[in-house]
Amino acid sequence: MDRRQFLATSGAVALTAATPRAFAQTAGGDDARLSAAFASIFDRQLDLSPGMVTSLGLDKGGRAGAKSQLDDNSKSGMMKKLAATQAAIRELDGYKSATLSDAQRLNLDVVLYALGQQTVSAGTFGLNSVQRPYRIFQQGGSYFQTPDFLNTAHTISAASDCEAYVARLDAFARNLRTDTALQRDEAARGYLAPGWSLDLTLGQLKKLRGQPAADSSIVQSLVKRAAAKGIAGDWQGQAVAIVEQSIYPALDQQIAAIEALRAKSAAGDGVWRTPRGDEIYAAALKQATTTDLSAEQIHAMGLEQVAAISAQLDTILKGAGRSNGTIGERLAALNVDPAQLYADSAEGRAALIAQLNRDVDAMKAKLPNAFATIPDTALEIRAVPVEIQDGASNGYYNRAALDGSRPAIYFINLKDVGDWPKYGLPSLTYHEGVPGHHLQISTAQTAGDIPMLRKTAFMSAYTEGWALYAEQLADELGGYATPIDRAGYLQSFLFRAARLVVDTGIHAKKWSREQATDYMVEKTGFARPRCQREVERYCTQPGQATSYKVGHGVWSKARAAAQAELGDAFDLKQFHAILEEGAMPLSMLEQRVAARAKAAKG
Repeated sequence: MDRRQFLATSGAVALTAATPRAFAQTAGGDDARLSAAFASIFDRQLDLSPGMVTSLGLDKGGRAGAKSQLDDNSKSGMMKKLAATQAAIRELDGYKSATLSDAQRLNLDVVLYALGQQTVSAGTFGLNSVQRPYRIFQQGGSYFQTPDFLNTAHTISAASDCEAYVARLDAFARNLRTDTALQRDEAARGYLAPGWSLDLTLGQLKKLRGQPAADSSIVQSLVKRAAAKGIAGDWQGQAVAIVEQSIYPALDQQIAAIEALRAKSAAGDGVWRTPRGDEIYAAALKQATTTDLSAEQIHAMGLEQVAAISAQLDTILKGAGRSNGTIGERLAALNVDPAQLYADSAEGRAALIAQLNRDVDAMKAKLPNAFATIPDTALEIRAVPVEIQDGASNGYYNRAALDGSRPAIYFINLKDVGDWPKYGLPSLTYHEGVPGHHLQISTAQTAGDIPMLRKTAFMSAYTEGWALYAEQLADELGGYATPIDRAGYLQSFLFRAARLVVDTGIHAKKWSREQATDYMVEKTGFARPRCQREVERYCTQPGQATSYKVGHGVWSKARAAAQAELGDAFDLKQFHAILEEGAMPLSMLEQRVAARAKAAKG
């Protein structure tokens, strides 16, 4: 759908110049009415999520007021979103019997699927997310998300932006207090993160609280950016007053609450330890993979893939003169080879990020060999903020604003540069940057023929599956300069295959965190601290880690089927044009690729 279709909504004005392609002129009356319904539903979603408004770069014009607010993280806020989603489903159900074009039928199917999944957590379990069932943990809660959001998503260009930032600091204090109260309530229901997770959380809370207010990251983010733009005003004084009078007392309250709850945390590490834990995990797997695969099936898939990828690595490592020990032991030895390591210093970290940028630029030059449409969305590479690096993922991606006012960001956790031997970095960059997340998400955001509800949707199996496929595509494009670099790419695949085993092991087979970490270290050769940080993520975010390799398998299968259908007529660029249709469940992806291949065959 052309973004001009959203001009009637208050949040869409900024989008009008961003998309060159128009919606197909052959659209019938039902198509047009459905487009209007999509636009209205998207607008109502924005009404309930100021954070989403800012993340998409829509906090201007009629929606400028959203820039002074944060999402309502209360129980009533969760229920308002649930009610709005259920109302949207009822509205769209009325179009199931409508006369729609193929494109609009796909849009309807995907949107209804996504909305249906959004109702499961709150509607069935009374939780914000089945994939993030704990209110406060080492990677979740306002304390973890809001400072990063303010620093990366909240742009500073004028005095009004600084005033909005100060208002959001007030809202941050309120959300901290809400999190604390709700965590007490949810702990009474049995939903409290494992003890070690609460220990990590406390460490991060105390680090955030322990800074002098004037030196804190949330104050300095505003002060430095305002100064860089030459915006006059006592922004430090205003921000410090809120931090000292509201935020720090709220953090003190949260620290005291978590310390008191720590002793009440149930034994075990998987979601099975919570009420209805097995049901929650089944729902999380379905949501993460967009399939009906059982935990047992995914576990067996992982074991099989770990063995197959290990055999490929064995050949490469022997060719490099590394034949002693298990695959994991040989990779572990390679990981600590001084020639593979950057210096553990500010200079070493800067050199590492500089190399990542060179890898991105080199791959960008190769993209025209595989893609007909290449968005020019800007990408920055940054280290994970020090305040949250203890609990943060090893690498992750934040999408750009829709209007280009803020670039996309690829974050890498540089707490320990020893986690990042040089041979493994290219595959990470191809995963998070191009041709991975950055290319796929930017393509969807700039595509002209899908509704905003789909441009902004995230389906982990599709998105993470594509990112793994992108690592494989980079191999085809010559992105790995040496056999050892290619071993880094296969190690990445091995790591994701091991996740299938570990995630299901933790949540369905009651593996401990230590048992899961031992398995990751043994099979992948990554350093124990890195493996443990990953395992801790899986323990507190059930199901998500399975989406990568399940999704990759479907992307690879869909491409192979298209090649078999078209033979010599197969066009890689046309296959990749499927990205312009936006994220969708894996079963729909296979169907769409097959339909496109059939149409191309004539």
